[in-house]
Amino acid sequence: MPGLSRPRREPDGQNRVLGVTPPPRVLLVIPGQWPRALLRAELRERGYDALGARNLGEAMRYPAAAPERASVRLVVIDQDALAGVDEGLVTSVLERHAGPVVVLLARGGTIPSAGPWQRVIRRPVSIAGIVHAVLELLPLPAEQRHPVD
Repeated sequence: MPGLSRPRREPDGQNRVLGVTPPPRVLLVIPGQWPRALLRAELRERGYDALGARNLGEAMRYPAAAPERASVRLVVIDQDALAGVDEGLVTSVLERHAGPVVVLLARGGTIPSAGPWQRVIRRPVSIAGIVHAVLELLPLPAEQRHPVD
């Protein structure tokens, strides 16, 4: 249709419409509904396009590229989501999203699972503590620091 702009894929892997860069996506793989929902809401308030999944199988349902949305640049995985899961599924999720930064939320008092984690955060941790780690690992430019919704 005339007058409508279609997103185009840029060399940096981001989709852009009329030169506007969409907020980076953050994928939260957290089994608990309330912690996942609260973290997602806080990240969206800060300017991230946060997505949630209960497990890695659900995380695989998110496409690597979506119209008018940026790529997944950071993944937060709760150690409980790794229970009984083949390591290949973790690799598949990360490869699907072109090797994002990965944060593991580890159980307190245990040795974290081996994996491609750039940061391990031990529980108990507040939502604010996790948001702080995301802000450090995936800083937003000033023009993107506003609620997504």
